[in-house]
Amino acid sequence: MRIELDRPRCEGHGLCEEAAPRLMHLDDDGELLIDVAEVEGADLDAAKAAVRVCPVAALRLEAV
Repeated sequence: MRIELDRPRCEGHGLCEEAAPRLMHLDDDGELLIDVAEVEGADLDAAKAAVRVCPVAALRLEAV
């Protein structure tokens, strides 16, 4: 699976970063950066949690 970000929707709340800190982070300007886009196993569980907690639905998982 691949993490996809709808950048215009992202408001930089950081809940996704808290759910999946190994996969993504907010930069100094509050912009979300995806560090690991293709995920499986335990990373997939973390990615699902990040997608679930995003209050503006800026993240989604897509099959590769």
